Amino acid sequence: MPFMSFGLQHSKGVAMAGGLLALVLSVCLSAAGQDKAFSLTLPKRGKLSPVQKLNREGVREVSKRHLEKAKKLFYEAYLIDPDDPFTLNNLGYISELDGDADRALRYYELSAKNATEATIDSTTRPELKGRPLDEAFAALDIPELKANKANIEAISLLGKGRIAEAEDVLRRALATDPRNPFTMNNMGFVMESEGDLQSALKYYSSAASLHASDVILVSPDVKWRGKAISEVAADNARSVNSTIAKGEDLQAQVARLNLRGVAALNHNDRGAAKEFFEEAYKLDPRNAFSLNNMGYVAELNGDRETAETYYADARSAADRNLLVTYASRREAEGQPVSSVAQQNENDTQAAIEALQTARRREGEPMPQLRRRDNSLVAEPEPELNKPAPPLNRLYSPPLPAPQIPERIEPRTPTSVPPQGGLLEPLPESQQPESTRTPANNIPPPQSGNTAPNAAPSTNQQPPLLEPLPDSQQPPASRTPGNQPGNQAQPNQPPRS
Repeated sequence: MPFMSFGLQHSKGVAMAGGLLALVLSVCLSAAGQDKAFSLTLPKRGKLSPVQKLNREGVREVSKRHLEKAKKLFYEAYLIDPDDPFTLNNLGYISELDGDADRALRYYELSAKNATEATIDSTTRPELKGRPLDEAFAALDIPELKANKANIEAISLLGKGRIAEAEDVLRRALATDPRNPFTMNNMGFVMESEGDLQSALKYYSSAASLHASDVILVSPDVKWRGKAISEVAADNARSVNSTIAKGEDLQAQVARLNLRGVAALNHNDRGAAKEFFEEAYKLDPRNAFSLNNMGYVAELNGDRETAETYYADARSAADRNLLVTYASRREAEGQPVSSVAQQNENDTQAAIEALQTARRREGEPMPQLRRRDNSLVAEPEPELNKPAPPLNRLYSPPLPAPQIPERIEPRTPTSVPPQGGLLEPLPESQQPESTRTPANNIPPPQSGNTAPNAAPSTNQQPPLLEPLPDSQQPPASRTPGNQPGNQAQPNQPPRS
């Protein structure tokens, strides 16, 4: 997964002395236009072809510094024969002078693949006479040409952001030509891009101390063209030395440490990368880049769970929307650090799940969780039938106790008294006042303190109704003497 940094801006110049060689039949000029021109002569084979004529005219224009005319002539030759090695080489040379190192490198590679087998009839180097052209250039050991080709390749890689690969190319060139000022200057640029200011100062100072008068003809930045390489290297050295002397703020220090960590990682130096990332995290534990890179450190230690935590913190950091400028994976460059951290977290989670699935399948015990201090996390024992706790601040009312419903007994029908029967009279206390006997309706005696003419009391009972005559009373209330058939007979003498 990518480990990245927010790049530091600098405007140092990367440069080359000039192109390799402009070739056409018997004419070959060095790109820098030096006095000592390497030339060779091929055997004449009758009349020149149109391609040969165009290349010869183009080389003449190059010698006069009429580069636009030369470019037009070389392209006309290319349209006639796109596989001609001389034309391809010359187009690479023109591309160099235009500052397009990537295009120049492609032309030179095509020229080498289509090298001609024509033999050299005459040359300023006697040891090459009679040898095939491709063999002659392969055997030709000119350090300046090799260094210049390496610088072309390095600048092409730098333009694509492939800093680590450019460093490897320049180191190989320095092994062949350790005192080339262009290679030293460009190596200083690479070191500064990777955050190593001390190494950058060393290379810039070494290039300046050579006091080379070679003029920069090829550079991605046109403002460096025409200046002496030693002058440019000295300016670069003073700039870096000033940065070191005045120091950097916290953000710049953290960015530089992360740069150095990514550079070390790109060179497969994981130990150094880990140290740089940890140092950056100590300076600013809330930096999104440091948090993401600490996730990598946790993965190196075999702690993917902690790595997930770091990646999650990086996604929520304040500087999470800053763009990645230098990473161990090209597709991460140019993306917000939060997006890269999210991808890292997803990859880590997928790795954890895959490992757990594999161990379950093989019956191996699951790994125990560990804290950041590498102590084990004790997992709680599972409790069976334990009710789940209520939701936060939400409590359900208690359920009522279970109850057995009452049994409903059927009502017994009330007995209906037979027709003609008599009902028992109500007790005296339940009878209405109008039907009570006179003994119960006697008003209480008035107190002797009551005035004779006082108004009657409101509590006085109403007057009693006269009882009904015997003829109107119900049969149950009649006296036996009043019953029908028991009427009293007139006094009659007893019968004898």
